[in-house]
Amino acid sequence: MTVAVRTVAQTTVGETIGPLTLSVARETLVAYAGASGDQNPIHQDEAFAKSVGLPDVIAHGMWTMGAVGSVVEEWAGDGGRVVEFGTRFTKPVVVPQGGGEVEVTGVVKAVDEDAKRATVELTATSEGAKVLGRCIAVVQLD
Repeated sequence: MTVAVRTVAQTTVGETIGPLTLSVARETLVAYAGASGDQNPIHQDEAFAKSVGLPDVIAHGMWTMGAVGSVVEEWAGDGGRVVEFGTRFTKPVVVPQGGGEVEVTGVVKAVDEDAKRATVELTATSEGAKVLGRCIAVVQLD
């Protein structure tokens, strides 16, 4: 569900987003691999993932980034309002047989009233570990 487009008047420095929990199942990884073309077996084959030293299959980094980006999209009211989005991948999201989770929170760090833009810093964790670092979105406000 998309909310109304966010305005400068309703956005304040220090405002928080979330926490929200995003679930990821192995079926999600198979579907994402098909859509993205990233068929690396670390995302689908448990035995292979473990053979290369991973604890289990892991989510695609770009799936993780996109899922976290969807939280900002929902907050902004329109995905087209997210004009910049960047991050660093710090740890993988492990997806055991029963599925995994990514917890997302955000904080508005700056509001530029003249440009009608907000800078949002996001934190994404899985199993208590930070999975994205320096995760920043810039949102165009009304």
